[in-house]
Amino acid sequence: MSAPDTIVLIHGFWVTPRSWEEWVSYYEAKGYKVIAPAYPGLEAEVEALNADPTPIAELTVPKIVDHLESVVKPLDNPILMGHSAGGVFTQILLDKGYGASAVVLNSAPTEGVKVAPLSQLRSTFPILKNPANRHRAAGFTFEQFHYAFTNGVPEEIARPLYERYAIPANGGILLESVLANVKPGHQDTWVDYSNPNRAPLLFISGSDDHIMPPSVQRSNAKHYKGEGTLTEIEEVEGPHFMPALEGWEKLADRALEWALAHARVNPKVEA
Repeated sequence: MSAPDTIVLIHGFWVTPRSWEEWVSYYEAKGYKVIAPAYPGLEAEVEALNADPTPIAELTVPKIVDHLESVVKPLDNPILMGHSAGGVFTQILLDKGYGASAVVLNSAPTEGVKVAPLSQLRSTFPILKNPANRHRAAGFTFEQFHYAFTNGVPEEIARPLYERYAIPANGGILLESVLANVKPGHQDTWVDYSNPNRAPLLFISGSDDHIMPPSVQRSNAKHYKGEGTLTEIEEVEGPHFMPALEGWEKLADRALEWALAHARVNPKVEA
């Protein structure tokens, strides 16, 4: 097979596709077609979404997945990459049969991953503590964002990142993700961990990540049992928002190197 020539970058919560801006130009300069789709309704700029977060409050996981599926379906076996919640959506797309290979960075957990470290609880508590957030978009203050996303980074670097990239997140989706492991039946973030047709998947975990610590990544990776499938995990130094921090080029190179080395042709996805 010829090497994939398209890369899809899927953003997480509390940010938009702008968080991938450096990666888009970096991969394009290498000759790839790069697509960084927004969640449905989030095509506006960060500043507009902060001024009116109504589109964020109207999101659901099925809406996001359906939209992302409409983006990847016409593509010829692309490489998929996702950060944070984008890692969940990447895993769901893989389970549906899309992608030549995939890399998820500091991924949020899919259903069944019950590890919940203290730093993760502390990171999300400002949103989850208020029941009213279930029906609206809820954002982090700079201090909360700094703890969850850019811990260990000097404020003079972290604050401009917050001002450029941060938006609210959908409180209802966050609460449902917490409840996914206690509700009966499969929930929106379920994947078939034994799917034998899933493309190869690499978890890259930031050693200092507070909101999605390495233990979450390790547990998520261990859930995959599919015969004939490949799941690997690597740990690198950095906090949650490492794709936007100094040294991101090395991370982008490693993600692409692994994805190309393990890319395969997936079975055709049913129309």
